[in-house]
This record gives sequence, C-alpha cells and structure tokens, in this order.
Amino acid sequence: MRTVVSYVQRGERMTTGQQRAWDQYWPTLGQEVASLPDGPLDTDAWFGRSAPVLLEIGSGMGETTSRLAAAAPEVNYLAVEVYKPGLAQLLLRAEKLGLTNLRLLRGDAVELMRSHVAPDSLAGIRIFFPDPWPKKRHHKRRLVQPDFVALAASRLAPGATLHLATDWEHYAGQMLAVCDAEPLLRNRHADEPGRWAPRPEWRPVTKFENRAEEEGRVSHDLVFERV
Repeated sequence: MRTVVSYVQRGERMTTGQQRAWDQYWPTLGQEVASLPDGPLDTDAWFGRSAPVLLEIGSGMGETTSRLAAAAPEVNYLAVEVYKPGLAQLLLRAEKLGLTNLRLLRGDAVELMRSHVAPDSLAGIRIFFPDPWPKKRHHKRRLVQPDFVALAASRLAPGATLHLATDWEHYAGQMLAVCDAEPLLRNRHADEPGRWAPRPEWRPVTKFENRAEEEGRVSHDLVFERV
C-alpha cells in the first residue's frame, strides 16, 4: 500500500509562539510516527486513562480539531498531520483551551494505522476537507482510495464511524463510491437525498469552508458505520 501523498510539502518555518508551544508541549503531547515503537500505540499510557480513541487525519492548523477535542472531553482525541507549523499551532490552541484529551502525531497516517493501530479498536475516524487534488491527472494522489478505506474500516470498532467531508463535488462522489464498495462499511444516511449525511451542527465552519461557499462550492458530509 502506498504511503499518504495527499498533502503538499510546505516550509516548516514557525512563528515565535508556535516554536515556544512546540518546545514546551511536543515532548509530552506529540510523537513522530516514524519513531513509534513496534506494535499498537499505548494510548492508555499516553493519555493517562482508558477512554474511546478517535483519530482525526489531517488536522491542518488545528482550528477544527481543537474545538472538537474540547467538545468531547470523554474521548481520547488523536490528530495526525505532516505539517509541523500546523501541529505547533494546534498545540497553541490546546494550551489556550486547556485541553488534556488531545495528542498529536506527525507523519504518515497510513503507516500509523497499518503498524500502530490495532484492528477493531477506534471509536471513530474523521477526515475533513483533505487535499482535493482537483486536476484529473492528480486524482490518483487523493487520500480516499479503496486500499486506504479498507485499512481505515478494519481499524474501526464495530458500530464506529468513518466521517468524511469535502467541498469538491467530484471528490465527494469518489468518496461515496469508494466507501459504498467497502464491505465493512454501511452508509448511515443512505436514505437521505443524494445519500449524503446532513451537515452536523457540531462540526465547526472553517474559513476554508466559508471560502468554498463564497465560490459556490457545496460541502458534503459522509458518515459510514463499521458493520
């Protein structure tokens, strides 16, 4: 299985505040995927408690992630991202909100799930607005492909959900088709118009989603349940 390539490598220059947050909090709240010991990640030890584990793939600058973690203190919230300044900004947001239920991982989400997440273990996976790679010749770089969805589904506990969102119509259609074809998943909202999930009130509206709306793009949510 290929590694995650659904992101653009960017520079890693950080602001003074981001660097301070990184230096202060990363040693306890963050880990590099490539440096994890063999076997499943010991989330109970890392969080200091046993609780349902929710994985968010692609936390960006942490605007949504921090608010969702704050809204669900009963969940052990894992965020995996490749962009170091984005993780540092998320650490700043976590500091401001006083979050204790958030941990960060830097690196390849595929490698994380394949090597460090036990099958049937996650309470949920969220992938909000992944890079759409809008040019047709780049569609093969999109994250939501059959092999990836099969892996993600296998890591969900029965009844847990894979929640996707995108503001690119073609990518939304691809996500729907790929998830429909995965035998471990069923669409919780198959009876809704277009088979899309209603937009949940709890998912924050980001500046990128506002920009998409201004540009005439409609956001779609998909929620599939592990059977």
